[in-house]
Amino acid sequence: MGRKFLIALGGAMLTLSMAACSGGGAGGSGDKSGEKPSDLTIGVSMPTQVSERWIADGNAVKSKLEAKGYKVDLQYAGDDIPTQSQQVDQMITQGADVLIIAAIDGTALNSQLQAAAAAKIPVISYDRLIRGSKDVDFYVSFDNYKVGVAQGTALLVGLGLLNKDGSKGTAKGPLNIEIFAGSLDDNNTQYFYGGAMDTLKPFIDDGTLIVKSKQTTPEQAAILRWQQETAQKRMENLLTSSYNDGSKVDGVLSPYDGISRGIITALQNAGYGSGAKKLPVVTGQDAEIASIKLINDGVQGSTVFKDTRLLADQAVNAAEAFLQKKEPQANDTKTYNNGVKVVPAYLLPFATVYKDDIKATLIDSGYWTAEEVAAGQAKK
Repeated sequence: MGRKFLIALGGAMLTLSMAACSGGGAGGSGDKSGEKPSDLTIGVSMPTQVSERWIADGNAVKSKLEAKGYKVDLQYAGDDIPTQSQQVDQMITQGADVLIIAAIDGTALNSQLQAAAAAKIPVISYDRLIRGSKDVDFYVSFDNYKVGVAQGTALLVGLGLLNKDGSKGTAKGPLNIEIFAGSLDDNNTQYFYGGAMDTLKPFIDDGTLIVKSKQTTPEQAAILRWQQETAQKRMENLLTSSYNDGSKVDGVLSPYDGISRGIITALQNAGYGSGAKKLPVVTGQDAEIASIKLINDGVQGSTVFKDTRLLADQAVNAAEAFLQKKEPQANDTKTYNNGVKVVPAYLLPFATVYKDDIKATLIDSGYWTAEEVAAGQAKK
């Protein structure tokens, strides 16, 4: 499929063309460099508090900004698009100096971004690229296509078709897998899905992997709002419709830990994980503590760790640059076309976490403690 697949899916979200670093957006407010941080307010709009990942993001951005003396207006939208629109409107009318936005729907905030541009308020798109607007000034995220590649690779490693070093494994097909994708209104979904499917396609094409349900399009695989309960219901339906002949699922591609837990619950309810019917390999993303415990216990196969502390650092760096009437440092000015402009981006590294990586990657770095991993719950 290659990257052309992503272009077809995402409306030219990937491009090799160059573009100006700030385009027609706010591009920076009036020079705030002479003002004290305590006189400046940063509006931070996060999508939901259902996912512990977004709670961690919001808290990290807020604490890092407040440590520098800024006032912070942090709002969670409860996965409701009108609520997020209203909250961003309010941030603008109350005089926010910079906006940091993780959008629920990447196309639903155009009027708010136009108002921000008119008020010369720079807009930083946080992890989820805001699409269809020229008024997005900067993007902080990870290389989400490569995250998808990592998820597809982790599934192959878990199935024994590859070793962790990339060499060929000892397992033989055919093996049955099912495919899950994120919410289609989240720009990242296309990248995760494209990277993973590009990685799995050769194994599907040669018959090593079989998607027994034949549900392989992003529309068929998508889980609206990334909801755990929706994922559980879809997995239950797949088991009923495609595995009622005595066949079993060997692996499931999941793009997010909450979706993974829904999938695992459905599998366990169907008898997987007891007796000779072992649990399939299930991937994930975000290193949520409940899933890290599952990985540590041998229930979930892997997750992709995207360090929210580093992401928050880059969002804060970008906000400060705009306040000083400077361009934030970008390390990608080609890839992230939102349909109107290529948005300059700072992309961060990530890591795949299997059971034997938990200590070195998550505990030793201070992201989670050993006690939290054992309990499967974050300390308050």
